[in-house]
Amino acid sequence: MPRIAPVARKSASHLSIDELQADIRRAKQMTKGIVTINIMFAVRNFMEMVKASIEAGVDMIATGAGFSRDIFKVGKDAGVPIISIVSSPEFGKLAERSGADAIVVEAKEAGGHLGTDRALRDLFPEVRKVVKKVPLIAAGGISTGKDIAEMIGKFGADGVQMATRFVLTKECDVADAFKQAYLNAKHEDIVLIKSPVGLPGRAIRNPFVDQYLSGLEIGDGCCDACLKNCGHEFCIANRLVMARNGDTKEGLVFSGENVWTLKDIPTVRELFDRLVSEAEEYYQPAPIVP
Repeated sequence: MPRIAPVARKSASHLSIDELQADIRRAKQMTKGIVTINIMFAVRNFMEMVKASIEAGVDMIATGAGFSRDIFKVGKDAGVPIISIVSSPEFGKLAERSGADAIVVEAKEAGGHLGTDRALRDLFPEVRKVVKKVPLIAAGGISTGKDIAEMIGKFGADGVQMATRFVLTKECDVADAFKQAYLNAKHEDIVLIKSPVGLPGRAIRNPFVDQYLSGLEIGDGCCDACLKNCGHEFCIANRLVMARNGDTKEGLVFSGENVWTLKDIPTVRELFDRLVSEAEEYYQPAPIVP
């Protein structure tokens, strides 16, 4: 049965190299599938983390929140595919030209940090026009098999990326309180905040978010200089980990735009079966474009 490998108890930016490598090796022991790590370019020790992940045996590396040309040579030399996360046709074209093995188009419906305010179904076709040689993956707000069928059949995606939907599975090891925050979220609870990373972020409203949006000073008093550039409004790494570990009132609960539509916690196998069944029901092949 498919299994979701454990999520680090700390954010990647706060993991020591030893902890990062231990998490990767633990995930590799738990599955015969592919283990991928997402490393934000915004973290200060970005390249050190890339090389450490490769040394630990990671199968692929995804990267966004900025752009690195150097990572593609490092990945190629090590035989590790590099996936670029982009939010514009310009960066999609640059990523393909620079050597990306696959590209994720992440639109405004996604959770966490956002590089655009454009909807997936508006943005994806523009990137599809300029990315021709590598797989192009659609991301942002995809939560049903119908969404999958539409993005692959109508828009010509080579695949989709889903995150929020898989948080609400029995195997996902975030705290139960984190899952309940997803289940209890209403449409009006999904808001954008200004992240210290320098990008907008999509989160679920809670007392911490309300305090921040009201303009009150947070005063975390913590800075490990984990980011290349940080607004210092609060420590995002600590707040994300707080939520992941169960403090969903003072932690930061990132989620996708459509989280309010999700109302159950299936197993991963049950969810995959549902998604495949729905996708097959709605799928229609995309027209061939010369």
